Amino acid sequence: MSEKIKSRVGMVGVGRMGANMARRLAEKGFEVSAVYDVRREAATELAKELKCHAAEKLAEVTAKAEFILTVVSDDKAMRDIFTAAGDNLLVGGNGRIFINFATVSPQVHLDVEKAAKNAGAAAIEACMASSITQARQGTLYLILAGDSAVVEKATPMLEALSIARRYVGETGRAAQVKALVNMVMNINTAGLAEGLALGDALGLDLNVLREIFSQTGANSRVLETDGADMQNREHDCYFSAAHAAKDSGIAVALAKAAGINVPLGEATLAQYQLMIEKGLGELDKSGVAELTFKGRAKR
Repeated sequence: MSEKIKSRVGMVGVGRMGANMARRLAEKGFEVSAVYDVRREAATELAKELKCHAAEKLAEVTAKAEFILTVVSDDKAMRDIFTAAGDNLLVGGNGRIFINFATVSPQVHLDVEKAAKNAGAAAIEACMASSITQARQGTLYLILAGDSAVVEKATPMLEALSIARRYVGETGRAAQVKALVNMVMNINTAGLAEGLALGDALGLDLNVLREIFSQTGANSRVLETDGADMQNREHDCYFSAAHAAKDSGIAVALAKAAGINVPLGEATLAQYQLMIEKGLGELDKSGVAELTFKGRAKR
């Protein structure tokens, strides 16, 4: 592991992922100096646990940390934390390094990088291809992009959070790769849901069907992580259907801009949008099975 830089770390966005990342960094000896969330109670609870400052304003996080990690929900939230009038992370941001973990559109990362440079700061991407358990254990897979010298400065904490990292180039590239990762994952998830639902409709033993899937061309990482949950109709949220819709939407938009047809990506996006319309958006992405199992007896 690279020699650790003794730096104060701030965390913006302390939901399921951000809170566990902060806990991991604290356990590894980093000083988590401030946390912030639009849900004030989430920030205060975590701050009490980690014995750090629960910031009421974004600028407070910047003032108390050299490295600021952000994990926010979407494009608008990302733009707001960096450019909102009156209070944002770039107030007093000179010399700070921002590490942005959220899955947002590539253009947003480019705009944030430009705004950070204008404020005398730096911003890089660290897109996560993992979930809550990995955040807590420090075994994330990170897709990195941006100024390679800045990435190197952030390496100690990136190593503490991850089991593997891949640098993919200039700012915006990590967001592109992450969008494609999630598009393919979502397609696999929807396909598995349909396969299991059809097997159920035919009266097949789904335990046997999943075993056969695992030994054939139907196997996938999604089968391993989500197959049993689909079968058992258990959809505790690790990666919500609403987030799946957002991420597939980013990929479909990239495809349209590139002039590429992605009919499977569009069909999967429609399925997750339908979940949101039916009030199922906060279920785990495996809950897409409810669109095909719906109305059938839970086995």
